[in-house]
Amino acid sequence: NPYAGLVSHLRASWLSGKTRPMAYRIAQLEALGHFLDDKKQQILEATASDLGKAPFEAELSEIFLCKNELHETLNNLSHWMKDEQVDRSLAMQLDSAFIRKDPYGVVLIIAPWNYPIQLFLVPLIGAIAAGNCAIIKPSEISKNTERLVAEVLPGYLDKDCFAVVTGGVPETTRLLENKFDYIFFTGTSPVGRIVMTAAAKHLTPVTLELGGKNPCYVSDTCDVTNVARRVVWGRFFNAGQTCIAPDYLLCTVEMQDKLLPALRKAIDDFYGPNPRESPDFGRIVSDKQFRRIRALLCSGRVAIGGQTDEAERYIAPTVLADVQPSDPIMQEEIFGPILPIVVIANMDEAIDFINSQERPLAVYAFSSDDKVVNQVLERTSSGGFCGNDTLIHMTLTSLPFGGIGNSGLGMHHGKFSFDTFSHHRGCLKRGMGREPLNGPRYPPYSQQKLGVIQAMSKVTRKNDCTLL
Repeated sequence: NPYAGLVSHLRASWLSGKTRPMAYRIAQLEALGHFLDDKKQQILEATASDLGKAPFEAELSEIFLCKNELHETLNNLSHWMKDEQVDRSLAMQLDSAFIRKDPYGVVLIIAPWNYPIQLFLVPLIGAIAAGNCAIIKPSEISKNTERLVAEVLPGYLDKDCFAVVTGGVPETTRLLENKFDYIFFTGTSPVGRIVMTAAAKHLTPVTLELGGKNPCYVSDTCDVTNVARRVVWGRFFNAGQTCIAPDYLLCTVEMQDKLLPALRKAIDDFYGPNPRESPDFGRIVSDKQFRRIRALLCSGRVAIGGQTDEAERYIAPTVLADVQPSDPIMQEEIFGPILPIVVIANMDEAIDFINSQERPLAVYAFSSDDKVVNQVLERTSSGGFCGNDTLIHMTLTSLPFGGIGNSGLGMHHGKFSFDTFSHHRGCLKRGMGREPLNGPRYPPYSQQKLGVIQAMSKVTRKNDCTLL
């Protein structure tokens, strides 16, 4: 295997204990901050080349959010690393019981192309903070960013403990044949199944950050202008190539009639009368993705946009009205700048529709009535939830980010990243003396001994009085 030597080298470094001291972890994390600062312009240029990403969007999503994660981790690492003391039974009051946060070892981080810096760097921050060695596999589809990461990042990190591997499907397949101690994958559900299958051969735990069709319910009682602006921003940010973008709208026919002019105005306000000329609207990452997304335009009727240019990989911000659940666009995650509207009769029908689909990465609900938003929250299941806005919930380092069911497994961001890459090791330390206290557990057994053990170790319910 072409990567066996690399994995063995990193495992030897990890076994040496090099990555465990807090000072080492901090130094490597600070080096990531230097990478973001020093290479900011190159990052902006690479993401512009790969995705036509506007500097504003790239700086916000690829640099600023990563710096937030980095600072959150550096601010709290000493606290997160401390042993966590736990409650003890009466029989163990003289002992020490705690949870130690151990690193897993050598971890693999496989990143996607849509946010090619953020989606490898945020999990890497957690992996380093937890004391692991790591191999980073950036996406070959965002080729300019891949080249930047491969050529530049190793100069900032300890080469004995961290490495970047490039290549496509064949290289990733061979990489996955190696035994890792943890795998963190971001991408599609079909590939997630392949990664999980490979991990199962070594009983390697995984986090899968996948995607799905994120529903957005718009009730009849809402500020239509505000809804349109927030939905347009969330759907067309990064040209719709965002795993938590609202994938489709659910609303009544009356609300659809109100929303369409508001959506049109929001698109015009954001990107001008010809979004193709806007410096703030991106492009599709590849010819393959362009053709896939363009084919979805046959669903429903084009109410706004619909223009395409294959040479530029440009698809206009598009809204499709009167889309049927059986239409092609409702059969897969769109991952592009198209917003279908599916008409429903009421909130109950919207919730039933959401629950009839695979569980998504996010559910969105808009209403001026907080009871309606709460109803959608309480009666649906998803990786995350955001009421009266889109995307913005993932910017909080205090919230876990992850999927459920078909949209993923596990979570990260902030302390959740540290916990994901840490094995929570249950530990008990006892003294060598006080042996008579252990007498009741040793043979020969008796009912009296059993009673003593139960009395000393019993966990009682509150308000449950026990007479000894």
